[in-house]
Amino acid sequence: RCYLEDGASKGAWLNRSSIIFAGSDKWSVDPRVSIATANRREYSLQIQDVDVTDDGPYTCSVQTQHTPRTMQVHLTVQVSPKIFRISSDIVVNEGSNVTLVCLATGKPEPSISWRHISPSAKPFESGQYLDIYGITRDQAGEYECSAENDVSVPDVKKVKVTVNFAPTIQELKSSGVMLGGNGLIRCEGAGVPAPVFEWYKGERKLINGQQGITIKNYSTRSLLTVTNVTEEHFGNYTCVAANKLGTTNASLPLNPPSTAQYGITGDAEVLFSCWYLVLTLSSLTSIFYLKNIILH
Repeated sequence: RCYLEDGASKGAWLNRSSIIFAGSDKWSVDPRVSIATANRREYSLQIQDVDVTDDGPYTCSVQTQHTPRTMQVHLTVQVSPKIFRISSDIVVNEGSNVTLVCLATGKPEPSISWRHISPSAKPFESGQYLDIYGITRDQAGEYECSAENDVSVPDVKKVKVTVNFAPTIQELKSSGVMLGGNGLIRCEGAGVPAPVFEWYKGERKLINGQQGITIKNYSTRSLLTVTNVTEEHFGNYTCVAANKLGTTNASLPLNPPSTAQYGITGDAEVLFSCWYLVLTLSSLTSIFYLKNIILH
């Protein structure tokens, strides 16, 4: 705001060395600027839709009949943070070095921070560049960049990091099997890209739909079902998981049910019968011994 001393004084507005207004004459071609005159003495400069280019010093010069008077004011334009560049989603192999970039504008200059969007939500040191050395599969996922300068809410953008790693088999388990029944073997694996599963019995590759075998593959598991189990189905089964980074396998025997589950085996029955016979004979001997004592 600027005020004239009396009606006879003249005013002018300058931005640095450029004249904006001289009296009521507009020298600037910018349609956003005008003179606000609520009364005869007021000679204020009004700027609509202020942007960062309007930032800087402004001078109001008042020419009177006596001494000229100037007033200077500095206009500081604050700008909300805006991320204008962030790394694209990337795919890397485990053990690689990764650098993520996040650039932002704003006034005051925004601070940049990173965090890994995970259950731990681990924050990182602030900075435009995030360096990850020897990345592991646990460090895969989304990374969030936040630009903040207290003018408004932070600007946030995300980048996805996919980490490829060779497959592993985490569990190979059988549900148990009986002759004439159905058997199931479950193979749980992990890997990126998702592994391709294959099954073998001994050295022979098993084909889905042949010889009573059904195979269902998913992204992290494979299910092998044996229908109407016969003696030929018993043996060693191997689950193989493979992707472009490697191959792994695990084996499990599919055996007939043990007779131990019935509690007493045939040998135990014979042993039990022998002990029963011994005890019976011992009892008879004791009876004859007591009878002889009474008779005598």
